[in-house]
Amino acid sequence: MKRKEIIISKLPTKAPKDLDKKVIKKETEKLAERIKELVTIMYANKNHSVLVVLQGMDSSGKDGVSRNVFSKVSPTMVSAYSFKKPTDDEFAHDFLWRAHKQTPAKGEVKIFVRSHYEDILIQRVHKWIDSKRVTARIEAINAFEKNLAIDNNTIVLKFFLNLSKARQKEKLLERIEVPEKNYKHNDGDWEERKHWRKYMNAYQDALNRSEIPWIPVPADQRWYRNYFVAKHVVERLEALKEKFPVLSEKPQIDFDNA
Repeated sequence: MKRKEIIISKLPTKAPKDLDKKVIKKETEKLAERIKELVTIMYANKNHSVLVVLQGMDSSGKDGVSRNVFSKVSPTMVSAYSFKKPTDDEFAHDFLWRAHKQTPAKGEVKIFVRSHYEDILIQRVHKWIDSKRVTARIEAINAFEKNLAIDNNTIVLKFFLNLSKARQKEKLLERIEVPEKNYKHNDGDWEERKHWRKYMNAYQDALNRSEIPWIPVPADQRWYRNYFVAKHVVERLEALKEKFPVLSEKPQIDFDNA
């Protein structure tokens, strides 16, 4: 069955109007606790792993999601990797080389803050690669993700943080006007903003040509954004129906003399 086409301009960027912010924030706390429990069970069994891909325009909240949704999970079970401009060594390899090195082992959660999709987004927008190379890379990405899912039982959760252009401007201005956020400011973010329409077209094409479906997330309000992502993570982990492993037989240990 063919999936319904994703049209970004028709996707919501805000929470439904009837939601109570305080209630949702409390629910997010409960979901974070549940994620802690479910990830611990997965870590104990080591049958599956989780790859969380966070993509979105600058200031869409990728770091905020990783901090809040997985805030209760032990650092031994979850880690994040931020994809920045490739190093010279990374440039010397195929574009997926740096991504494959960061994939999670069984029992682990790995968060990609940006990801291998950068190589069909920013490079496409700036015309560093042509349409033929874009198609080849999309096919390679699909094969890469399917291999993770099939060969290593990796649950691949891809979240597109759908931020409105107006809200992005507010967030970028905060980085200039609020001293505590000055460290986030980058002149380049304003330059990239000039290519907003090109980015939306590139994102839309990537979302629709992806074989493992993306989950669009309304990202204008961080309280709802975090809840939305946490809810999906819980649903996918609960679907595993895993329990803590138990000993098959009593250990032969002399406890009195131990």
